[in-house]
Amino acid sequence: MSHLHKIRVGHAYDGRVWGDGARVLVDRLWPRGLSKARADLDEWCKTVAPSVELRTWYGHDPELFEQFRERYRTELDEPERIEALRHLQALAKRRNLTLLTAATRLETSHAIVLVDLAAQTEQTLRNIEAAL
Repeated sequence: MSHLHKIRVGHAYDGRVWGDGARVLVDRLWPRGLSKARADLDEWCKTVAPSVELRTWYGHDPELFEQFRERYRTELDEPERIEALRHLQALAKRRNLTLLTAATRLETSHAIVLVDLAAQTEQTLRNIEAAL
């Protein structure tokens, strides 16, 4: 079984740095004032972004982050989103992956939930592999 390369979260406005690997924007909306050339993206994966309703409810309020995380993970169970998550995991099996967002606070962004989800999924797969 191939394991995931490093997955990290970055600001969409930051330029490419060594070790970024695939740069994938995971926001539903294009970051304000950012040109496509400056973004230097490999992909834009809108499908994994939180719904407009959830994003509006959350408003990036750190006090609501745990509730947001649970609601967002429920949204990620939708078939179309599961397929998009599989695609991101496939990218991470080939090289490093940087999930980009325009959120000001990365630590309470939806992108960090995606990284946590990938890490949990990978650990589950390793546990199964070890039990075989």
